[in-house]
Amino acid sequence: MKDAVDSPARFPDGFLWGTATSAYQIEGAVNEDGRGESIWDRFSRMPGRIRNGDTGNLACDHFHRYPEDIESMKDLGVDAYRFSIAWPRVFPDGSGAPNAKGLAFYERLVDALLGAGIEPVATLYHWDLPQALQARFGGWQSRETARVFADYAGFVASRLADRIGRFVTTNEIGSFVDLGYGSGVHAPGLALAPRALNQVRHHALLGHGLAVQAIRAQGRSGTQVGPAENLVVAVPALAGEAHAEAAERATRDWNAGCLTAMLEGRYPAAYASHPDAPRCSADDLRTIGETVDFVGINVYGPGRYVLAPDTSVSADAPASGDALASGDAPAPGHASGWRVAPFSRSHPRTAAAWQLVDPSSLYWAARHVTRLWNPPAILVTENGCAAADDPQEDGRVYDTDRVAFLRAYLAQLRRAIAEDLPVRGYFLWSLLDNFEWADGYDTRFGLLRVDRATQRRTPKLSASFYRQVVESDGAAP
Repeated sequence: MKDAVDSPARFPDGFLWGTATSAYQIEGAVNEDGRGESIWDRFSRMPGRIRNGDTGNLACDHFHRYPEDIESMKDLGVDAYRFSIAWPRVFPDGSGAPNAKGLAFYERLVDALLGAGIEPVATLYHWDLPQALQARFGGWQSRETARVFADYAGFVASRLADRIGRFVTTNEIGSFVDLGYGSGVHAPGLALAPRALNQVRHHALLGHGLAVQAIRAQGRSGTQVGPAENLVVAVPALAGEAHAEAAERATRDWNAGCLTAMLEGRYPAAYASHPDAPRCSADDLRTIGETVDFVGINVYGPGRYVLAPDTSVSADAPASGDALASGDAPAPGHASGWRVAPFSRSHPRTAAAWQLVDPSSLYWAARHVTRLWNPPAILVTENGCAAADDPQEDGRVYDTDRVAFLRAYLAQLRRAIAEDLPVRGYFLWSLLDNFEWADGYDTRFGLLRVDRATQRRTPKLSASFYRQVVESDGAAP
């Protein structure tokens, strides 16, 4: 029998091929049209926080150059564009009176996308919390931030849901909580104790659930809403159903503090009973578990390799206290029916040191989410590759490593489609080289190279490759 990876799987009607960005990473114009300060504006001005002292003050100047960027999307032939709305551009103080000029920018952007035949998919929170809320409440350390976030989400839905059919509530709760409030390497730069950190995560989850309610209450009928999470994907280290099932159980355990809670409306027992577990009520959990229309998965590589407990290969589970502190479920190892196979030091990585490579992680993410929680639809809301992207003598960028990465990962997407997993869209990260958080502008993920001095956009080899993928509806090798 021919392997599903090599089979010409037919993508479902209406499958979305898109690209993705986020506001702070590309917009710039941080002081224009009444935009308020975000925690990333404040954080990036702190000495030593961002590589090379970079900031998002100009970024890709998308605020002024969005018509050019939409033309680039048209050249790619994409069906959809996932972008984020900057909360402090719409509510400079986080709450109170909305900023009409800030909202007007997104109205212009959405109208231009629709005019180009591109579906807008809007993320409501991609890490740029209004600094006023950090100062007033401690940001996501307070339940008040969750409530105010829902007010903002409802307002945006009331004004834009006539033109936007899909909203993403939050992007990667696990990342912005752990990196911003745990290790402190991202804004707002805090290093909280494990119990306080898990409480922050709980408030962010609550914000997601309240936002789902607000969007449904104030948006038009039929508006779709869901989260985007970079779930920890457990990949079976060996073939066989026992290892696959062990990886599935491990995926549920490792995502206890985020996606598992969202999709089950409860924290798994091992997480909830831990001394560092967050304080919560039954009402909180019902809100966190609000039914969603899709689940967005951001997949860059494997989170863990997992073995069934009866394998002869030696492997140890990480300490449960460390796991909980980092936002994961305690890892009881054999008792939970799985064991971790540690990464080797020579495991393949991209130009981003954190990004491990295993194309099958995209397939396993879709399979695990389907078998564990059976959502109505899955969107791959981010997948992409960091590369060096140096221009050659002819001025072009031959990012052959990114092309190889995409070819391999998209083969695994076809495998998922061939098995009838409910994947309904793929958004490549990213359209543009952009401000890559603490890495500044050195780490490049874009299909288009952005010259920092001139803001000139240059399509890379990967842009031509992705155009072929879109034109062939995923059939291009």
